Amino acid sequence: MMRELSWIGLLLISAYLLGSIPTGYLAGRLVKGIDIREIGSGSTGATNVLRNLGKGPALVVLLVDAAKGVGAVALVHGFFALTGTSVIPDTWKPWLVAVVALAAMLGHSKSIWINFTGGKSAATGLGVLFAMSWFVALSVLIIFIGVVSISRIVSLGSIAAAIAVAVLMIVLAQPLPYQIFGIVAGLYVILRHRANIQRLLVGTEPRLGQSASAEMISS
Repeated sequence: MMRELSWIGLLLISAYLLGSIPTGYLAGRLVKGIDIREIGSGSTGATNVLRNLGKGPALVVLLVDAAKGVGAVALVHGFFALTGTSVIPDTWKPWLVAVVALAAMLGHSKSIWINFTGGKSAATGLGVLFAMSWFVALSVLIIFIGVVSISRIVSLGSIAAAIAVAVLMIVLAQPLPYQIFGIVAGLYVILRHRANIQRLLVGTEPRLGQSASAEMISS
């Protein structure tokens, strides 16, 4: 049992460290020499990067953050491909995928490299979903795009997508660990959007195309 727990711990730490790569923070330093956490919403996610650095850096941050989620799940698949079931039973695999996915999302939002700050975990969560269930991920992405297209509010799209993850995992009868992941991850993303929810309730949440300075006023 100790051997299994040691390997699981190593995978969790690896996933957390992968998720904790502060893509948005690095983009701010490299592109404008700024700390993105001190501007706009204070998030290191792609939306804050978009408002303060532009479309190009935001796209790169979005893709890399999503890739971190894909990579975290790939760690588990790679581990089983190399070791088979000689180290960890195959029945543990979906559970391990779920907890490693959560570790990557935690790393993104609580990065050890930038004093446990970070983004809202939406992009990394989407990457995780594509690695877990492409159909659920695509459905969630469509919901996100639809909500943002109508409302022009990214945070509202992220919250709607977070709710959809839990619902779709259950409705589509995904493995139990994935259903639990959907509920926990969805709640976590919503909690990370607490300030956005407060602004949504009072009607001051910034819309796409609104200036960074306007977002600072409303945050």
